[in-house]
Amino acid sequence: MTETELGPNFIPNRYRGVSVAPIPDDVELTEPAMRGYLLGRPAYRRTRFVVARRPGATAIVRVTRSSDTELFSPVVAVDLIAGPDECAYLVDPEADTGIPSVLAELALRRAPGARAVVVQGRYAHVNFIVEPRPLRIVVREVVPPEPAKLLDQARRILAVSESLPPIELVGELTRLEELAARRPDEHYLLPCRGSGGEVPGATVSYLDEHPERGDWTLLGCARSRQIHRWFYGEEPPTVDFCPKQADRTGVTDLLLTKCCLQEEHVESGPGWVSVPWGASLDHVREALSTLVAQEVPAWVPA
Repeated sequence: MTETELGPNFIPNRYRGVSVAPIPDDVELTEPAMRGYLLGRPAYRRTRFVVARRPGATAIVRVTRSSDTELFSPVVAVDLIAGPDECAYLVDPEADTGIPSVLAELALRRAPGARAVVVQGRYAHVNFIVEPRPLRIVVREVVPPEPAKLLDQARRILAVSESLPPIELVGELTRLEELAARRPDEHYLLPCRGSGGEVPGATVSYLDEHPERGDWTLLGCARSRQIHRWFYGEEPPTVDFCPKQADRTGVTDLLLTKCCLQEEHVESGPGWVSVPWGASLDHVREALSTLVAQEVPAWVPA
């Protein structure tokens, strides 16, 4: 077995196929020694991988059994996936080891130099990842509200998604006060009070409350301008904060963002996807799957 055959982000699709075996001190954690030790030993019908353990050392091997139907059958082939010099073993009782993004995040944060990382996590389940290379997705939006809603939704999706590859989410958050600084004024109009937005040192009104017309600058987007025209018959000075329309010059990361002109659908193009401003978790799940399909359409847990 070669590293090329495994590829990056190699993760067993079910941790019940991973067995943890204590190895005697007189058996080296090398492929020949492990082969000599494991060949002929009975293995459970679900076992595909063995995490070989002894104090201070861990190795991972893939095993082939003589039968896939018998409850137990002899091991007939042993291939080394990672030896003790490139393998780390982590314990985190809160980690769900069935979630690819969880495995990758732990591996890179706690064992950044390891090619393969075994994690003993929640329910004492054990799983591993080889060559963790999470897909980087930038989440662009405006805050408040806080936590940043789209970023929070995406994180919640990844925390329970077994079928998505390892993903790293990076927040690209623009604050209202930064937008206001682009056009200094004493009075600003924000789309709605529900966001909790304030601009220090300035009066703030909220479009959803239909206030009496003021001499203000709108911090909003195309939909806000439409509503303003409906209420007041004209467009005000505006700082457009639509994250979908922001400049992407020089950006190479995948982009997840949102737009208030989308009401019930997800839009996408090369390297980006946009959900409605009031996106549901289903919208966000669809968006993440769309981005993944652009980059790693063939990825599935092994």
